[in-house]
Amino acid sequence: MRHVSGNQVAYAGMLALAVAMGIGRFAFTPLLPMMQDDYALPVTDGAWLATANYAGYLAGALFAMATSVYAAAAICGGLITIGLVTLGMGLTHDFAAWIALRASAGIASAWVIIYVSSWCLEQLAALRKPSLNGRIFAGVGLGITVAGLLSLVMMNRQWSAAAAWITLGVFSLVVVLVIAPVFLTRTDAIPRAATTVPKMKMKWNSESIRLAACFATSGFGYIVPATFLPAMAKQVMHDPSIFGWSWPVFGAAALTSTLAASALFRNIGNRPIWMTSQLVMAAGVALPAVWRDLTAIILSGLLVGGTFMVITMAAIQEAKAIAGRHAIALVSALTAAFAIGQILGPMSVSLLIHLGGDLASALLIASGVLMAGAYVLYRSPRTLAIAQPRSAC
Repeated sequence: MRHVSGNQVAYAGMLALAVAMGIGRFAFTPLLPMMQDDYALPVTDGAWLATANYAGYLAGALFAMATSVYAAAAICGGLITIGLVTLGMGLTHDFAAWIALRASAGIASAWVIIYVSSWCLEQLAALRKPSLNGRIFAGVGLGITVAGLLSLVMMNRQWSAAAAWITLGVFSLVVVLVIAPVFLTRTDAIPRAATTVPKMKMKWNSESIRLAACFATSGFGYIVPATFLPAMAKQVMHDPSIFGWSWPVFGAAALTSTLAASALFRNIGNRPIWMTSQLVMAAGVALPAVWRDLTAIILSGLLVGGTFMVITMAAIQEAKAIAGRHAIALVSALTAAFAIGQILGPMSVSLLIHLGGDLASALLIASGVLMAGAYVLYRSPRTLAIAQPRSAC
């Protein structure tokens, strides 16, 4: 049998999450200003497109909880789906079709992040390379940065939104061709349990409920700036060569913070890092609501982008610390809770605008929800606020 190195696993996981999250989930964010210009797309319609993606993400997480799927098939199938539906966004101008395509991208993204995180962490544990865990989750920031920079270039060159969607779709499919062999390779260095994810019933207890509730608050809290940050930047600065940097900054912060934080988990612990990150995020979310300036929006991108993947990494590692090698059900449940929070975020924006409010009101509400989640984590048992045990890395 062939051997796959820890670096190959880490970089394949990184690129898979770059496609799943940077493009499947969040390519819509930097492309929303382009769609507003090309199609006169109102903010409320943009919120519904975002909600469709998050609803699909929830459906994908629930599917992962209820079924038994070969991990490599779920990962590769999900990545190919993301590439095709992203391509499809540029081939139609029908709003109903856009809803279906964004929902499909959400479903596929959930499969990928659940199965990649579980599969890769098990691979690295078997290969005695848990120190590479941070590289996997850094893929989200990498994908957001690359998608943001590509969108910035395309805006400056006055490409259409359709051409931008097609470009990102083709780019996704090329990445899939490069990394698929790693996920499809079976080796004698990796146990069978790491390549097949069993169907498991979710066993709810006080700790699983606590983790799910707190992860839901982070999903609700970060999603408003994560959806509308470039649109907010455009309101105060119309030059795309300036406001277009808001999303690459968000991604770069996610990339660097994940790599930096990976060295702290073993010494400080998952929950303390999660709680602190959630408070920092709350400050970043509230900032553009009280300071209407491009500087505030950039700082918000740094604070929110610099914490949302650290929170995700902490939550998944805490789930594995509690459930060990049988964590797929809990990871799926956390992903579903996160998705529920994300769905409620854009819906609250649409409702507030309908009632005469604005994005600032939504940002302040989101900040309050984040602080509530941080308080629940603060009240969690100290005996569990420890770093992930070695056997669960």
